[in-house]
Formats: sequence, C-alpha cells, structure tokens
Amino acid sequence: MSQNHHEEELIEELAGGEFERQPVPESKLKGWKSFLGMYAGEHAAGTEFVIGPLFLTTGVSAFDLIIGLLLGNLMAVISWRFLTSEIAVKRRLTLYYQLEKICGKKLVIGYNLANGILFCFLAGAMITVSATAVGIPFDMEMPKLTDTMPNGATWVIIVLIIGAVISLIASKGYDTVSKAANWMSPVIVLAFVACGIVALQQLGVGSLKDFWNIWGEGGAPFPGQIKYTFWHVFFWSWFANAAMHIGMSDLSVFRFAKKASAGWTTAAGMYVGHYMAWIAAALLYAVYIQSPEAQALLARGEAPNVAPGPLAYNAIGIFGIIAVVLAGWTTANPTIYRAGLAFQAVMPKTSTFWVTILAGSIATVAGLFPAFAMKLLDFVALYGFILAPVGAIIVFEHFFHRQAGIVQDYAEWANIKFNKSVLLAWGISFGLFYFISVQFDVFLSFVTLPAWLLCGVLFLVFSKHAQKN
Repeated sequence: MSQNHHEEELIEELAGGEFERQPVPESKLKGWKSFLGMYAGEHAAGTEFVIGPLFLTTGVSAFDLIIGLLLGNLMAVISWRFLTSEIAVKRRLTLYYQLEKICGKKLVIGYNLANGILFCFLAGAMITVSATAVGIPFDMEMPKLTDTMPNGATWVIIVLIIGAVISLIASKGYDTVSKAANWMSPVIVLAFVACGIVALQQLGVGSLKDFWNIWGEGGAPFPGQIKYTFWHVFFWSWFANAAMHIGMSDLSVFRFAKKASAGWTTAAGMYVGHYMAWIAAALLYAVYIQSPEAQALLARGEAPNVAPGPLAYNAIGIFGIIAVVLAGWTTANPTIYRAGLAFQAVMPKTSTFWVTILAGSIATVAGLFPAFAMKLLDFVALYGFILAPVGAIIVFEHFFHRQAGIVQDYAEWANIKFNKSVLLAWGISFGLFYFISVQFDVFLSFVTLPAWLLCGVLFLVFSKHAQKN
C-alpha cells in the first residue's frame, strides 16, 4: 500500500467517510432521485409556514406575489443548474475545501466559522417552527412576532428535545439526511396541499377571481412591515437561497451528483416549497386574519402573530402538527449537515459526527430565541447578502481564470495561507453595497446581485495584479 493511498484512507476515516478533503469517487455518486427528495423536503419546510404569512403582511398584490414568485424561483433554479451543479461535478469538492485552495487556510477559517454559525441560526429558526407544533398539546404559549427571548420552561424543554433529535439524524451523514428527506417530503407536501384546500374552503373561494381577490391590488403593509412590490418578491425569492446557489454552498451537496443536470431537481424545492407552500401558508394566515383575535390586534396597531403550529392545526388538525414537525426536521437536517462541514474545515481531524453535533447544539440554542424565525425575511436577506459574494470568487475563477490570465487554486499552487485578493474583493463589494442599502434605505435583496458581480470582477483584477507581481 502506497503512502499516498494510506493518507487518503486516513483522511476519509477521520472525516467519517464523507470525503471532505478529497474529490468524491465515482463509486459514491448518486442519481437525480436522491437530490429530488432532499430538495423537495428541505424547501417544503416548516419555515414556509412563516414566510408565506409574512408576504401577506407586506400588503403585496396578487400579481406581484404570484408572478414574482414564479419568475424569482425560476432564476434560483437556473442559478443552481448552471453555476452550482456545473462547478460541483467538475471539481467534486466541498465549498470549504475549494475555498481553501483559492483563499488559503487562514483566510478561509474566518469564512467557515461565519458560514457555519449562520447555518446554525437558520437551522435554529426551523427548530423554533417545529416547536410551535409540538407545544400545542401542552397548551404552550406561542411566541409573538416581537418576541426575542424564550417565553417559558415548556418552550425551552420542547426546543431542546427537538434539537437533540435533529442533530443526531444530521450527524449520521449525507446518506441519512437524504433518506430522511425522501421518507418525509411526500407527507409534508401532502400537508401543504391539504392546508391550502382547507383554507380556500374556509375563505369561501369558489373561483379564480375569488382566489385572486385574497390579495387583489394589495394594500398597506401591517405595522412594522415594509410594502412589497413585484421586484421585492422577485429578488427576495431569487436570493432567499443565495448562499446555497450563487454563494456555492451546495457544492457540498451536488459534488455527489452523477451529472450537472441534477441541478434541475432544485425546481422541486422551489415550486413545491417556495411557490405552492408559501401561497398555501399565506392562505392559512388569511383565514386567521379574519378571526376576532387577529382583528383586535390590528385595531391596536399590532401585527397578528405568526405561529406555524396553530395555523396548520386550525386547518387540518393533528396531521398539521405532524407536518410542521417533520417539515422543520427535513430542513434543519441538511442545514446542520452543511454547518458541520464548515466547522470540519476549521477542525479537519475532528470526525463528521462530532462537528455535526456541535453545529446541532448551536442551532438548538439559537432555536430557543424566537427572533430568528419571526424576523425570517430580514435574516434570510442579510444571510444571503453576506455569503453570496464569496461564491462569486469561485464562479469567476472557474469560468474566467484563463481569460483573466490567473492561476486556478492560487493559494494551494503558491503555498500561501492568506490570499489578500479574496479579502479585498469581498470587503469592498460587501461594504459598498451594504452602505448603499443602509444609507439610502435600499431593499437588501436589490443589491445582492450587484455585490456578487462586483466581488467576482474585483477578485479577477486583484488576482491578476498580485500574481503578476
């Protein structure tokens, strides 16, 4: 046995057989069905019960919501197919190892920590959503839109139990995550369809015109919300998963794909989850808004609460509770898995199991604080804006390194641990457009694409200058 072969086996053993620091071998590649179930389950999720209603609170019109979601989700699918999966099947590396080759070990440590922690916060929001369903039989007080802290001992106990179960499933690796999604996603999708049908009946919808009039020409946003137009819906839905597609996080998932065409399977998540499920959840909230409780809150100048568990329970009973719990699981599982990979890039000798348990523990703590779920639209926009420009560095290097005359995987080639070109490109693009967003009150999703493009161009320019010197 050669020394190199021995080292490869050792790395694989330390990484739990998930090939974190080597290309995925052909024998481990998976067909499109593995990704179909995973994306359908991950994006027809508990968080959809929050996002759908939040769209309704923005006073969006029927055309802006329905057509904006249709086209925005299409752009997300195209981004996954022609950027993420295309690069993933060429290199078959995790995002974190590929960045290490470009950025150097020291620079990528900061990114990995930030990425892993943000993933944990996102998974924490999904644990929060599941907890609103589990708490119904215990008559638990539900978190309000303005809540930030845990509201009682029952809430804390339920979140801790859900977090522990989700963490254990995610720690078993990609195969377990994929199998869990495949088993649960049909149940979740059926629940969203059932919720939508029941809500339509409760709203007295008997025609397409009645359905359209639920949103109509739109109206004033609820207290504390901003008014959404077509462009708000389009860009927000495109970049809701910016970190995963143009941010390249899903390189870690699609490196297992046999062909780049597996990227089209993300359409199952976008149009089942980010289209049908968001609209179905909005219909549930439309029913709740008509209740005396919600009308009393609006009369006091407060936005009615968004608690996914009770919304689903009101429509389809016990099945709604089960669906919300499962939906939270199937979304949190791959998110915690990704966070574990980020932490493992910082601690490469630690097993996949233990870094995923660490990620799950952080996510569980985050899940105790309802703010991550109640402010999900804002958090998702910020999360994508921070991480997406880093993906531009991978994309622009992969497709344009020859035209720009730069060396691919420069940090590995030059044996440097800190590639200043990467930090400068990200820092300038992020700083400039975040300043524009804050100073001129520009919707953050509007500046995500310009920041991404600028980061990629600056990386090529700075890299050419630095490598020439």
